[in-house]
Amino acid sequence: MTRQRRARPWLDHLARAGEAFTERYGNHYAAAITYFSVLSLFPLLMIAFAIAGFVLAGNDALLTEMKHGITDAVPSGLGETITDVVDEAIKSRSTVGILGLLAALYSGLGWMSNLRDALTAQWGLEHKQRPFLSTTIKDLLALLGLGLALAVSFGLSAAGGGLGSWLLGLVGLDDDAWAVFLLRVATIVLSLVANWLVFLWVLSRLPREKVGVRSAVRGAAAASVGFELLKQVFAVYLASVTSSPSGQLFGPIIGLLVFANLVSRFLLFITAWTATARENFVAPIPPPPPPAVISPRMVVQKGPTPGAAAGLLGAGALLGLLLRGRKRRSD
Repeated sequence: MTRQRRARPWLDHLARAGEAFTERYGNHYAAAITYFSVLSLFPLLMIAFAIAGFVLAGNDALLTEMKHGITDAVPSGLGETITDVVDEAIKSRSTVGILGLLAALYSGLGWMSNLRDALTAQWGLEHKQRPFLSTTIKDLLALLGLGLALAVSFGLSAAGGGLGSWLLGLVGLDDDAWAVFLLRVATIVLSLVANWLVFLWVLSRLPREKVGVRSAVRGAAAASVGFELLKQVFAVYLASVTSSPSGQLFGPIIGLLVFANLVSRFLLFITAWTATARENFVAPIPPPPPPAVISPRMVVQKGPTPGAAAGLLGAGALLGLLLRGRKRRSD
């Protein structure tokens, strides 16, 4: 494996990204993001339910048509019960909407906080303690910005297909296979560009520490392609599981759970892959040396040390020789 990584830089890059993803708790962060993603569905459904209640309350014809449709679709005896439920839901639409907004705010802030912390960790940046109020406000603004970016991205993708089909029908090419094929390719390209812009903003602006936009260009392109593939796989999955009654009930929920987890892991792995690129590699700063400790030592000895004793013996012998030579000269 070491030889293969040396011979193939792309394989070494993938291995370094996998190691960084694991060391920086990518799976744990993906699980937290998935939890808040699924949790946010219920308040969003409550908000949609409240909006539908306001729309139906102001349109008696639509409300009557919907009640007749429900009565015809359900077994006999349940139509009146479901109609009463619809009437009660319309009456409590304000309460449901307020509770949905509060729950959406809680789950949305939790989702954004975990996403920003996860991106910061995958970039290898230091996690710092920040004031609660300012951090919450920044997370809320980031959540609104990401929601707007996603709305624009999906809007461009949907508008590309719908507008293109309308234009083909306008010029009489809606039945030509080559025109439909080119429209499909143009829609995919437009979706990829929109996804690339969204992921570029996510990778470079959502981390809690500053990251250069240029360093996230390649990662955003890879994330755009991978996300489009995941969407296509999820669409095929939904089409396969909704053919049975049990699949219609549990298939979308399970599929959405798996899809949210796969997208979370994929996004965090792409972030780790971007951060471990050669152009983004930053050598770690070595830690400072420990402080010097000065501890004076006092040694008390009885008598001279062996070295001092040898020195004194040599000095005594030399002094004896000098005195002896002087005595001989005086004699």
